Amino acid sequence: MSNVLRLAIVDPNDNSRTQLKNMLLGMDIVWLEAECSRYEFFADVIGQTKPDIGIVCIDSNPEKGLNLLEQVREINPDCALLVISSSTDGQIILRAMRGGAKEFLTHPIKAEDLIAALDRISAAKFGTGDGRGRTCHVIAVCGATGGVGSTSLAVNLGCILSREERNSAVLVDLDMALGDADVCLDSIPDYTLVDVSQNISRLDFALLKRSLTKHSSGLYLLPRPVQLQDTAHVTPDDLTRVLGLLKASFSHMIIDLSKSYTALDMVALKSAKDILLVTQLDLPCLRNVVRLLLSFGEVEGLKDKVRIVVNRVGLESGAISLKKAQETMGREIFWQLPNDYKTMVEVRNNGVPLIDQAPRAGITQALAALSEGLTGEKAKTESDSASSGPKTSQTTRWLSFLGGAKPKGK
Repeated sequence: MSNVLRLAIVDPNDNSRTQLKNMLLGMDIVWLEAECSRYEFFADVIGQTKPDIGIVCIDSNPEKGLNLLEQVREINPDCALLVISSSTDGQIILRAMRGGAKEFLTHPIKAEDLIAALDRISAAKFGTGDGRGRTCHVIAVCGATGGVGSTSLAVNLGCILSREERNSAVLVDLDMALGDADVCLDSIPDYTLVDVSQNISRLDFALLKRSLTKHSSGLYLLPRPVQLQDTAHVTPDDLTRVLGLLKASFSHMIIDLSKSYTALDMVALKSAKDILLVTQLDLPCLRNVVRLLLSFGEVEGLKDKVRIVVNRVGLESGAISLKKAQETMGREIFWQLPNDYKTMVEVRNNGVPLIDQAPRAGITQALAALSEGLTGEKAKTESDSASSGPKTSQTTRWLSFLGGAKPKGK
C-alpha cells in the first residue's frame, strides 16, 4: 500500500513492547524503523531515524513518558506522537495532548483502535489527494437465495483485484457449513477460520498471514471450517478481531456470506464499505431482496451500503424485465452480469478463475468492469494486455451492450 508509515516505539516493559511489535510487524501499512527500551534514549532515536510516528508507552514511568513528548516535539516537530497507557485518568490524557500527542490509546490495545488511530494520523500527514485511502476496502457479497452465483462473484472479483500489483486482496469464506471458495480456487488449505479463531489470543499479523492460503492469482483465502461441528467455535467477537487484523494487512477484503444471515454475517455486513446483494430476475429472488432490504433498514447505515447486482441477465425470455425488477425492489440496479452457463461450469469444475481460463469472455469483462465500478481503478485482464492500438475500454463497451448499467452515485 502507498504512503507507508515509519514508526519508532519506546516501552521499557519487554512484554508489552513485544506485544505491540507483534501487532505492528505484519502490517504492510507501517514500517518499524526503531524500538527503544529506555525513555532517556528515545529522543536521540527520533532525531537519528526521523520516523513519521513515535509511539510512547508511558506506564513504566508516566512522568518520564509525558516529559519525553515535549523533547520529541522539539527535536522533530513533524513526528506525530501516539501515547499508550493503561490509565484512563483525565489529567494524564490532558497532559499527553498538551505535550503534543495526536492520539491516546488505552491498554489492552484493540487492533481496530490501533488501525483507526494510524489511519487518522496518515490522513492528516499525507492527505487524500492521491485519491486512495489507507483503509481496507471491504466488500461483502451475499445472495438473495442459494445458487444465484454469489460465491463465483466473490472468488472471481477477488482474483481480478489481486492481479493488480497495487492491490493485496483476501477472501473470507463465511458460509460456515457449505462454503466452497477453496474448491473454486482448487486449493487445499492447511488452516481454516476456526483454527485462526481458536488461537485468537496469540494471533498477530504475521501469524495470521501465514495461516492463509495464497492462490496463484495473488488472492489470499481464509476458508470455512472442515467439520460441521466446528462452526460453533467461531464467535462474533473472534470474527471482529480477525477482520480487524485482515483490514490492516490488505488493501481489499471480500467476504462471501452464508445464506442464513447469522450473527457472523451481520459482523461482516457492518464491517463492509460495499454490500453486493446478488439476485436473478425471478420473483422469489426479488421478493427476498425486498425482505432483506427491510431487515437491513433496521440497522443504522446498513441499507445505504447495499448494491444490487443482477446475475445471469439473458438467462431466458420469460425472465422479469429490468424495469419491472427495479420497481419491485424499489432500488436501482447497480450492476448486471450476463448469463454464461457453459463458461462458469467449466471454471468451477476446473477450479480456475475466469481471468485465467476465459479472460476474453463477456462475463470476465463484466466482472472487471464491476471491479472498476467499485474501486474507481481500471482492472487489468489478459485481453487488455493483448489488445493493441487505441480502443474503447472494455468497461465502456460492456456497459453499452448492457444498456448502460453504470454504478449510481459512485
